[in-house]
Amino acid sequence: MKKFFLFLLVSSLLSVAVGAQTACPNKCGRPCPQAGVSSKSSGKVYLFAGFREPALDGLRLLYSRDGLHWDSIPGIILRPEIGNDGLFYSHAEQRWVEPKFYPHPIMRDPSIVQGPDGTFHLVWTLAWEGEKAFGYASSRDLIHWSEQRRIPVMTDSITNNVWAPEVFYDEQLDSFFVIWSSALPRSRYTAADSLGINNAQRMYYLTTKDFRTFSKVKPYYDPGFNCIDGFLVKRAPGDYIFILKDNRKPGFSNLFCVFGHSPNGPFDHPSARFAPTYSEGPCVVKVGEEYLIYYDAYREGRFGAVSTRDFLHFTPADHRISLPAGHKHGTIITVDESRLCALLRHASSR
Repeated sequence: MKKFFLFLLVSSLLSVAVGAQTACPNKCGRPCPQAGVSSKSSGKVYLFAGFREPALDGLRLLYSRDGLHWDSIPGIILRPEIGNDGLFYSHAEQRWVEPKFYPHPIMRDPSIVQGPDGTFHLVWTLAWEGEKAFGYASSRDLIHWSEQRRIPVMTDSITNNVWAPEVFYDEQLDSFFVIWSSALPRSRYTAADSLGINNAQRMYYLTTKDFRTFSKVKPYYDPGFNCIDGFLVKRAPGDYIFILKDNRKPGFSNLFCVFGHSPNGPFDHPSARFAPTYSEGPCVVKVGEEYLIYYDAYREGRFGAVSTRDFLHFTPADHRISLPAGHKHGTIITVDESRLCALLRHASSR
């Protein structure tokens, strides 16, 4: 009989030990998808906003406790309801045309930032062509969302696109920056632009404190050639890095960094190019003492990454990361573990 009770005691202890290894540290009632990966002592987790082609279903989120290995929060976080619903005049074709996937709304390149009051602000690309605005919505919990709004930005330009708006909050200026790319008219092409086989894009931006009133649109960074997909990083006060895609084709189509002392620019001293040809959509997360720059190797249908400590020297990190197939261009934020629990509970209840 004593042996039997000893057996039960050992079995119970083993089962508690195994459960401790596989249960989420937040006790949210779901198994840990990353067994063996310890959560950060701060109780923070990473969320990776993105979408899946053809961008008709909406915002998706991945989550990670180490910034390297990612799992999906099941389902759609927010479905697109606006944009991509009208004909536009194509200056290249000299006629009115329908945008791609017309008349269905799309949500590409989602970018999220959390403001000082805890509100999450989301911006996204409304259309491949035919929109002079970006999409906007906000949320207190990433579950319940405000009404979606079009934010017009290029109304005085003949451009037909507002691509990959990136939202950034600067604590010192207490302002949100939204940075995007739009195509130039051919009358403004440089010699480098004229050599390309695609449109020539440049970076623009505006600022806001409340997403109700906005500054005037201004040029953000112009390297003299086609560039898209900008991402702004703040290392310290007065120390900013702007990462973007050299979008010249043929050739190039890879990433580089420029440096500045203010989120308003100017930026200069371009780094060496990194990431393979046909890479885009960079986003950055700091893990420990290093920065990981994720990018979409879109022709290969996968994500890649490099690690860096100075944004001048880059070490391939593809072998260190894992993401669900099909995840596309977005941004990474950190949230409390309880926020992740709420999102997982909500996903399982739908």
